[in-house]
Amino acid sequence: MPESRGRCPPRVGLASRNRRHSAAQARTPETILCSTCGHSSTTVERRRLYNSRGDKYYCQIEQCAPGHIWGEERRMIVKLRSPRALATMPALSGVLMSTLLTDWRHRSTHRRVWALAAPMILSNISVPLVALVDSAVIGHLPHAHQLGAVAVGATLYTFLAWAMGFLRMGTTGFAAQATGRSDSAALRRILLQGLLLAGGLALLLGVIALPFSHLALAMMQPSADLQQMTLDFFHTRLFGLPAALASYALVGWFLGTQNARAPLAILLVTNVVNIVLNLWFVMGLDWGVIGSARASVLAEWTGVVLGLLLARKTLRAWPGRIVWSALSLWSNWRPLLAVNRDIFLRTLALQSVMFLITVQGARLGDATVAANALLLNGLLLTAHALDGLAHAVEALCGHAIGARDRDTLRRSLVVAGGWSLIASVGFALLFLAGGHWFVSLQTDIPEVRETAITYLPYLALMPLLAVWSYLLDGLFIGATRAREMRNAMLVSAAGIAPVAWLASSHGNHALWLTFLAFTLLRGLSLGAIAWRLTRSDGWFTH
Repeated sequence: MPESRGRCPPRVGLASRNRRHSAAQARTPETILCSTCGHSSTTVERRRLYNSRGDKYYCQIEQCAPGHIWGEERRMIVKLRSPRALATMPALSGVLMSTLLTDWRHRSTHRRVWALAAPMILSNISVPLVALVDSAVIGHLPHAHQLGAVAVGATLYTFLAWAMGFLRMGTTGFAAQATGRSDSAALRRILLQGLLLAGGLALLLGVIALPFSHLALAMMQPSADLQQMTLDFFHTRLFGLPAALASYALVGWFLGTQNARAPLAILLVTNVVNIVLNLWFVMGLDWGVIGSARASVLAEWTGVVLGLLLARKTLRAWPGRIVWSALSLWSNWRPLLAVNRDIFLRTLALQSVMFLITVQGARLGDATVAANALLLNGLLLTAHALDGLAHAVEALCGHAIGARDRDTLRRSLVVAGGWSLIASVGFALLFLAGGHWFVSLQTDIPEVRETAITYLPYLALMPLLAVWSYLLDGLFIGATRAREMRNAMLVSAAGIAPVAWLASSHGNHALWLTFLAFTLLRGLSLGAIAWRLTRSDGWFTH
């Protein structure tokens, strides 16, 4: 055997590396104390960690350092398995608080979060504003069943459309990670896949929509006037379903590329057109409930045309072309379909609970249906505003995971979480102080107004409970952790569905308490899974 065979090749740069290591040791003091627990240099890794207060050292030993692990590869992985580790909980909480405050003070992360969140909040708020205008226009017509028809018809349409919400959420995660990899071919493929799925699913939903609407109304048992107006509204809205689903895919793709201006333009144009046509068709042309539905259809098609034009413009910044042969490969469809399948099941479970609560509320009378619809407009306003911050989490965390940047992932979540909490408190105070005005703005029917005001405290409490599920949804979507989202939602829905079914016998108060409990359970189930993934550093091992 030749003498050189089996030998390891010489290490390039080993001498220079040793010189740097020796120089670093020469600069290091002989005695070093851990900044947290005070251990001496014999048990302290001599790694210099810079923060806003200067250089510090932290223990790396297992016995006392479950919270001191500050390595570049795994930060703040907490292991609480031994009595000695439990004894260091005060030190651990101090380290955690210091880390949270340091992340919160990171100004560039604030700028990145708001660069995405501000346009999305503005565009998202326009969505509930459309519902508010619908309610305000229809709510000032003489009969409660007219407002109830729009509320129930919109619920049926939303059940079908939002069940396809995976078109946005799944597209966002994959587009964000492709952006992090600078993969222009994947970006083009993901956009085209989303649009193709939107078209196919719109055809499928069109087939099942008619029997679905009759079955749903049979379960609700509404009055004859309410049922007929609801069917007229719902059947008209179906003409806009292909455009709505295509817009989901476009908005998700734009968010994944960290382009928040395009979704802002799409949603603002869609909703401004909707509002203007609503006022014209209902108040000017006296088309009533049908006029409101026609306005929504025309607005949805306007939005999708604008979205396609903006997508063409955005792709010019990513050199490349569509690889048509890649669309025929199952390996390129399987990850997207798997994620979309899990998000679909998650959304279906969520919509089923919402639908069940609506069914039970519809049995309490036309005035209660209308009052709940007015209050849910407030929840819609809150959810879409907080979703603006959640969309920023989707894009930034997905990009960080694609780039395997743990620091950016943590900072993005801390900053967006802090602002989400501040916003939720603001909405709670707004509904407590101005809830009466909010209800009066939407209707002048005395019975509906009095019923809605009775349940205002539930609406004020909702943002404080819902904020956590919105924020964590953004994290899981950006990480394309759809299976975990599905499991959390199935657990929440299974736990609350029997309660919702029984709540109707105890009136509307019981229904609202059930809704609050479901919202809290969503946040807790997602939080438990997120904590497990954080402890095991699982966000980067998917």
